[in-house]
Amino acid sequence: MPEQTAARRVVTNIALSLDGHYAKPDPMDMGWVMPYAVTDVARDHLTSLWEPATTALLGRVNAEGFLGFWPTVIGMEGADPRDEGFAKWLVDTEKVVLSSTLDKAPWERTAIVDKPTAEVVEDLKAAEGGDILVLASASVIKSLLAEDKVDRLALTVFPVFLGAGPRLFDDGLPEGGWTLVSQTAGEHGTLCLVYDRVR
Repeated sequence: MPEQTAARRVVTNIALSLDGHYAKPDPMDMGWVMPYAVTDVARDHLTSLWEPATTALLGRVNAEGFLGFWPTVIGMEGADPRDEGFAKWLVDTEKVVLSSTLDKAPWERTAIVDKPTAEVVEDLKAAEGGDILVLASASVIKSLLAEDKVDRLALTVFPVFLGAGPRLFDDGLPEGGWTLVSQTAGEHGTLCLVYDRVR
């Protein structure tokens, strides 16, 4: 089999509290994220991730949240140009939503897939395109980490302790090394980290 020279990368992006949680016990309570998500460093970090990506991979819950909110930012008075850029990318790009309950997509340029996450990623990697960006869908990211399918791990660490809630990194993940590609500190102590998997 010929070697693929420019293999597509699976890039995952998620925000974490300093004590390692990606959500509060009530996942709808997003108040802890807001002061940090609108910082320059967080906006620039997200921009650096979506610009080389041609596919967004989402779980159903995140798809409903993201695709319910972000299109409303386009043309919004006073919207940050980086937010508007991301919103336009999200609307225009190929989206793959993992779901066993949806049978048709209420969004344009979206495929609903009911298959194991690792299998979906293998199919996407076999096709032409840029990065495959997993946007804050913790269940998808956790599954990909467990299967060692993440090529680039992007984290935005917010300097708060949530004290409880689900964690991103479960025991039993495959052992392996990661190399730090970039680190940026910003307002309010927000820290953006990007690691590449060493294979």
